[in-house]
Amino acid sequence: MKKVPTLFERDWSGDRSRVLRQVNPACAWIVAGEGVATRKWDGTAVLVRDGALWRRHDARHGRRPPPGFEPADEPDVVTGHWPGWAPVRRECPSDCWFFTAPIPNVDGTYEFCGPKVQGNPEGLDWHRYLRHGDTPYPGAPTDYDGICAWLAEHAMEGLVWHHPDGRMGKVKRRDLGLLWPVTHGLVER
Repeated sequence: MKKVPTLFERDWSGDRSRVLRQVNPACAWIVAGEGVATRKWDGTAVLVRDGALWRRHDARHGRRPPPGFEPADEPDVVTGHWPGWAPVRRECPSDCWFFTAPIPNVDGTYEFCGPKVQGNPEGLDWHRYLRHGDTPYPGAPTDYDGICAWLAEHAMEGLVWHHPDGRMGKVKRRDLGLLWPVTHGLVER
């Protein structure tokens, strides 16, 4: 899975954790209404291929990737990110939780979420694989102010737009200065 571009330009000369109001040209298709907005789950991205599990791995800043690493893209010279997939291994203690939920029998990408994943920001009681793109929000806005207001009312990490040709774009609550995880005050709609 290649790194998904953010809908808005990042503030590279200021607070890099935030975005500006300017639309990223790589995501102009979103504002043009060409994609479908879906829920961005906060967990660990996994690939199911031929019944085998692969977890997303970022070999940042020239670090050595794990054995069996498959690059998904070239290293980014600006950020130092080198995204790819690493095999999930039963004998690896850090991979044990991936086997506590039924492994999907359909090839594709999923988000693995649950009590032992990334501090469980989704607040789930049990581990599960959530297929990317399976929670659409066709009425989600695509402008900066609209997205801020919409996400302020929805308890989720963010949105990912899917274009029919395979392109994707995203925006996260934190990009906009909104709290994540949401600890109170919101009800998912």
